[in-house]
Amino acid sequence: MVVEVPRWTNAKMEISLGEGLNPIKQDVKKGKLRFVANCFPHHGYIWNYGAFPQTWENPDHLDPNTGCKGDNDPIDVLEIGSRVAKRGDVVQVKVLGTVALIDEGETDWKVISIDVNDPVADQLND
Repeated sequence: MVVEVPRWTNAKMEISLGEGLNPIKQDVKKGKLRFVANCFPHHGYIWNYGAFPQTWENPDHLDPNTGCKGDNDPIDVLEIGSRVAKRGDVVQVKVLGTVALIDEGETDWKVISIDVNDPVADQLND
């Protein structure tokens, strides 16, 4: 995975697919920078959040599980290990499961994973 938003930060960052070299930039909605809300007592995301590069949720495919089409973004990854990653880190992860969300009428899959180098990675399985 490529880390877009490190744990304990709340600026909503994304891989910018429309720009050369696909930089990671803060998401803008209605002209305003986006942030995720804090989940008391924590600040920002409670995990490392990112995406699998070279993947894509097809906006023309109707997902039979959700009844909605894909969100036209790379597949999102939640990395639940103990390390606080840095934005842009490339992390080899072990997939533990998936969750399908419907966000603004679009399917948005989340892959739950753990860094393969995390001390408890061998104890967690799908």
